[in-house]
Amino acid sequence: MKKKVVLCNRPGVFTQSVLVGSCLAALAGPVSAGESLAEALSGGKASGQLRYRYEWVEQEAISEKARASTLRTQLGYLTGDYFDFNAFLQFEDVHVIGSERYNSTVNGLTTYPVVADPADTEVNQAYLSYKAPLNTTLRYGRQVITYDNHRFVGDVGWRQNQQTFDAFSVVSTVMPEMILSFAHVTNVNRIFSEKHPTLSDVRMQGELINLAYKGIKAGTLVGYSYLLDYAPGQSSFPITTSNKTLGVRFDGGTAIDSGKLLYTAEYAQQSDYKDGASTVDADYLYGMFGMDITGIQFKFHYEVLSGDGVYALQTPLATLHAHNGWADKFLTTPTDGLTDRFITVGTAFGPVNLLAAYHDYVSDNLDYDYGSELNFSAAWKAAKQLTLLFKYASYDGDGNATVVARNLVLSRDLDKIWLQADWQF
Repeated sequence: MKKKVVLCNRPGVFTQSVLVGSCLAALAGPVSAGESLAEALSGGKASGQLRYRYEWVEQEAISEKARASTLRTQLGYLTGDYFDFNAFLQFEDVHVIGSERYNSTVNGLTTYPVVADPADTEVNQAYLSYKAPLNTTLRYGRQVITYDNHRFVGDVGWRQNQQTFDAFSVVSTVMPEMILSFAHVTNVNRIFSEKHPTLSDVRMQGELINLAYKGIKAGTLVGYSYLLDYAPGQSSFPITTSNKTLGVRFDGGTAIDSGKLLYTAEYAQQSDYKDGASTVDADYLYGMFGMDITGIQFKFHYEVLSGDGVYALQTPLATLHAHNGWADKFLTTPTDGLTDRFITVGTAFGPVNLLAAYHDYVSDNLDYDYGSELNFSAAWKAAKQLTLLFKYASYDGDGNATVVARNLVLSRDLDKIWLQADWQF
């Protein structure tokens, strides 16, 4: 359980006790306004989620099969507005239902495959917001930050322990067609919980800038700059890997007689930043072309995370599960890089959404096979607040990953099945 102390004047430092009401009162005005402040505090809105998941994993070279039965509970409260200020506090608990038969990364059960959902209770979000003039919102505290499709910055919403950021952020729509997002990040609260000795947090001085322009009929044009200066003393994120990523993205669709054309193009360049090593040098390329015909979407994707055998493009703040297959074999890009050529097909039958994908993985450097993967999911909106999910991933490793690069992990097969019930209120 996280135990950090909240100080309104110290960025990046938070606690379970989070005296949001006291901070709000101090910033908002004199004691004489207490009655209105009380109304703001008591007249807010509660929110919550109960998400049960059963995850089964069979992994080659590991004799045991993982059977993770977990329940995520999120409870939050957003105050009413007081002099254009409001505050949000959210607790999160991940609880194991039944026996613990999986490697959570912190429970020491290494004879089982990894399911990165450790049991824990923490303050998930705790922030103070201010609605500034010119359609601008300022937010300070522990918060969720996501940009675009979560390729570089996301909340890892798939895992039971959500990723959040200790940050000061600004979102401004001064122009109706343009959204400017900025965040100064001092700490990233990762999915592994405070119990993990090296992966629980990423301490940094990070500047995240994302500018989206929606004034083009054919789609949205985005430019971004993500500057990550890692703090010293972190074995998993040494200062030598500090990097900057500069990129541009265009995403949209065009109506045609038979339906709609869909397309996305994105390019980014990653290089060393601050104390980052000169070897930090890689490119990102993504292209998608598809069609929506009578409610069925066909998409062809081509994605490259370049690598030269020494360094490959990395996206540690991303919602990684959403990219490069649900088997999660590429959470860290191999040093030879990754080229992912894949096809997705999606449709809906009433309240049931179906999605299937096939991935073919090869290295960017030396062009050898890693393997292939099949994904399938069916999500049923059973009620207004309840969604039921079946999800499947099967990764078929290729021996070339071992012969050429001696990468045993990528040459081994992996199968996963998920059953989930998600109730939100």
